[in-house]
Amino acid sequence: MEDYIIRSVAAGNQVRAFAAVTTDTVSRAANIHKLAPVASAALGRTLTAAAMMSKMLKSQDNIITIQIKGDGPLGGVVVVSDYQANVRGYVYNPEVYIPLNSAGKLDVAGAIGEGYLNVIKDLGLKEPYIGYVDLVSGEIGEDIAYYFAYSEQVPSIVSLGVLVNTDEKVLHSGGFIIQLLPGAETKTIDAIDDRIKSIPSVTSMLTDGKTPEDILEFIFEGMELKITDKSPCKYKCNCSRDRMERNIISLGEKEIQDMIIEQNGAETVCHFCNTKYWFDSETLKQLAEQCKN
Repeated sequence: MEDYIIRSVAAGNQVRAFAAVTTDTVSRAANIHKLAPVASAALGRTLTAAAMMSKMLKSQDNIITIQIKGDGPLGGVVVVSDYQANVRGYVYNPEVYIPLNSAGKLDVAGAIGEGYLNVIKDLGLKEPYIGYVDLVSGEIGEDIAYYFAYSEQVPSIVSLGVLVNTDEKVLHSGGFIIQLLPGAETKTIDAIDDRIKSIPSVTSMLTDGKTPEDILEFIFEGMELKITDKSPCKYKCNCSRDRMERNIISLGEKEIQDMIIEQNGAETVCHFCNTKYWFDSETLKQLAEQCKN
């Protein structure tokens, strides 16, 4: 099943919902960063959330960033998505190995610890929108639901899952977001709550061959579900040599001259895809000259 996201409404436009399968996307991230299982779960959940949240953006030049910082051994997570759900991300410490939690699951909350979550939306305005909340659990799905409720005043249910097997390979990844729209009736809310209580985990449903459409059809049975959009998502980095050159120029002439003297060159590494770029001393001299202009 190729990765994709669906967008929908239900119950006479009282609710909107998003669902995604992101197995290939998260597998690629895990391979690029050589992630331990709990790091795959943490990054994978955040990538899935950002991909779905990108479908809430309004314009093609909009970008959304999710930053999670905690005092646990994972350190934190950073994920960026553009309007087309091209996502990229990394964790601070990819080689975290900690015991399973009391339920026998990967202990994402324990790996992240206590801390905060930022959602940054670059909407093409002078200043980006920044929403900040303390982590309520470290499980990521609950934390993003809290962000929606606290920062955007939108009651939401967020479910995210990543299944990793014993050889540390990502088997399944996906999730859904359900949001109440203004005027949602109490009976609609109660019906959704009842369905959510009986729904299996996202990864269980994906393991059983269920699609994002199947998941939402289960949740909104009898509530006039309408799929309004289906679009792909993938792991894609936008780094380039030109971008790295601009980053070096931003350091200033003195810093570049120090690189030439001390290292006879400089190597930059992209956090998102681990691509390395080497700049020899002659190239650095040219970049230093540009700092004078």
